[in-house]
Amino acid sequence: MTGSPAIELLEVSKRYGARRAVDGVSLEVAAGECLVLLGGSGSGKTTTLKLVNRLLEPSSGRVLVEGVDAREIPPHLLRRRIGYGFQQVGLFPHLSVAENVAVTPELLGWDAPRVAARVDELLALVELPAAEFRGRWPHELSGGQQQRVGLARALAGGARLLLLDEPFGALDPATRDRLQQSFQRIRRELALTVMFVTHDMTEALLLGDRIGVLREGRLVQLAPPAELLRRPADDYVAELMAAPRRWTAAVEALLDETASPP
Repeated sequence: MTGSPAIELLEVSKRYGARRAVDGVSLEVAAGECLVLLGGSGSGKTTTLKLVNRLLEPSSGRVLVEGVDAREIPPHLLRRRIGYGFQQVGLFPHLSVAENVAVTPELLGWDAPRVAARVDELLALVELPAAEFRGRWPHELSGGQQQRVGLARALAGGARLLLLDEPFGALDPATRDRLQQSFQRIRRELALTVMFVTHDMTEALLLGDRIGVLREGRLVQLAPPAELLRRPADDYVAELMAAPRRWTAAVEALLDETASPP
């Protein structure tokens, strides 16, 4: 992960009247990195994500995408360069799986054979065989399958930058675990640069190369997972990191109890 940042925020703020949803955030996301934004409700995670692809405009500061000020890129062109996925997948109910995945390539003017090949390639990548799934309707899919289609759609235009907002938050634990593993494999295979929003501390620790902790719109710490665990910047970060420690200790105690002779 060398060279200029793929995404850079420079003293970015977003105000709603007197309230600052994002307050002077500066950070860099290196090419090929997964940077997780972690924090509670109202911390500014989703707002920060939306400032990158201009779903929201900053009140002050600058957002650079691959070295270019995002304000210099027309919003519709910027969003075709950046894949976007979120918890409520938003598949078009009147379109088949294949048609949902094909939306961005068709907007980019790809010819039909190229679109069809891309759809089949991506469905295979997210482990939904095209022969079985391309003709299905969204309502015929499980929640996990819909999330996989959403991820395929976010990647369909060939974007190497990906914004994900709680993409696995509504899933049961077993499905969520499988999709997290699939996501890690896919992002490494495709060398994706990812900004990933979550309020789940364990998910952040497992998926992030670095984690940015937000509180009341401010970036209070930005560090690799191990550093957050070992050297939290303040009591708030320490409290966040205490939860996965407690869960790990509880599981280990259960294992020790099971392993002990009667």
